[in-house]
Amino acid sequence: MEQESISMEVVNPQAAGIDVGSRSHWVAVGQTEHDVREFGVFNQDLFAMADWLKERNVRTIAMESTGTYWQNLYAVLLSRGFHLILCNGKFTKNIKGKKSDVMDCQWIQKLHTLGLLTGSFLPDGQTEELRTYCRHRSNLLHSVAAASKKMQKYLRLLNFRLDVVVNDICGLTGLLIIRAICEGKTDPKKLASLRHGNCRKSEEEIAAALQSNGRKDYLFALKQELDTYDHLRMKINECDKEIEKKLNEIIDSDDNKREHYLESKPHKRVNKNTPKDIDLNLKAYQMFEGTDLLAIEGMSFSTVLALMSEVGMEGIKKFKTAKHFASWLRLAPNNKVSGGKVLSSKVPKGSNRLKIALRNAANAIGNLKDSTPLRDFFQRISFRKGRVSAISATTRKLAVIIWNMVVKGIPYENPEGYLFLDQKRKLGLVNRIKKQIDKFGLTNEDLGLEISSN
Repeated sequence: MEQESISMEVVNPQAAGIDVGSRSHWVAVGQTEHDVREFGVFNQDLFAMADWLKERNVRTIAMESTGTYWQNLYAVLLSRGFHLILCNGKFTKNIKGKKSDVMDCQWIQKLHTLGLLTGSFLPDGQTEELRTYCRHRSNLLHSVAAASKKMQKYLRLLNFRLDVVVNDICGLTGLLIIRAICEGKTDPKKLASLRHGNCRKSEEEIAAALQSNGRKDYLFALKQELDTYDHLRMKINECDKEIEKKLNEIIDSDDNKREHYLESKPHKRVNKNTPKDIDLNLKAYQMFEGTDLLAIEGMSFSTVLALMSEVGMEGIKKFKTAKHFASWLRLAPNNKVSGGKVLSSKVPKGSNRLKIALRNAANAIGNLKDSTPLRDFFQRISFRKGRVSAISATTRKLAVIIWNMVVKGIPYENPEGYLFLDQKRKLGLVNRIKKQIDKFGLTNEDLGLEISSN
């Protein structure tokens, strides 16, 4: 019996595979030893690699997304006109035998030649720049939180129990008292007199919590952490200016974005970590060309900023359907079926910054007191499967709603109508006035209202 061989169709002829490394890159244009070369990571080495690939008539290249080492190489090869595919490393690890850089790049080249590799999502250039600023700002916020925790620690060691009498030691009352302590003031009554009017605790309660033990070493450490906190806050303000400048640059370069206008939403609560000097309500409306994402209950300014910086409008349009978008966010179950039986249907592990922002929005929806369709959906899932599953399910629903709003232009409408805090107060005041008018039988003349005959 003759031995039969099965050959696979070549989908990408003249393809190359690159194994990206921290100190060198291995490039394969074929499966022989002469088709593999090693290049360095310096700029001249990257240009030499591009010249060598041009000499070998390579048209399309696949590479692994290894850390951040691929980015400069990707930019150089893209500028030379190559068609590039950036692959997730987990899809290229099925090679047999001993692992080496030579075998890795040849295996990537073989898979790419046969059309077995798919590219990862990459945002456009302007969105990538905005993402850099926003991610750097997020890292600064984490550092600010760490400095705040250390200040609270040294206050506790100094026996200043400020954390007991104020909700946030870095709030208006807390920072005034901390700065006074660092200036050498220790009188509890004078420190308590710095209390802001919105603070719930009285001056007597605050003074009782501010009895110092006089440790100079802890006081020195507290001063150092306060300086760090102020320095990081200054850096965040500088970063906010760069974010605003980049948003204006993106919007002003597109006439379709610039022509849209939307009234502000004073009822939307602004978190203290949200950029203060940027009208994110208007910027998001212009960025997504007339799509009001903040109309969704639970969506905050930080969530919309994450959406603008992580994918952008053009990035969302790259996903063919809402299911593709939810799957990229790792919000869809990974069904494994064999013999008609579902072996597993777990949601894949891992998350990006946009998924975390949407999960925070879903959690906020679950905390709403008033009944809305999204909140009722959250409560139904939470009753059956628990709060964690409810957050995941609501996050996926949010992703589907956002995709339909941005790509298909379908506005979000709450059939039951959702009233924000200021709107509830206004409606309650109107209803109370109506009841008082009906109770005392007041007329238009009693109220001093004139009705024109026209």
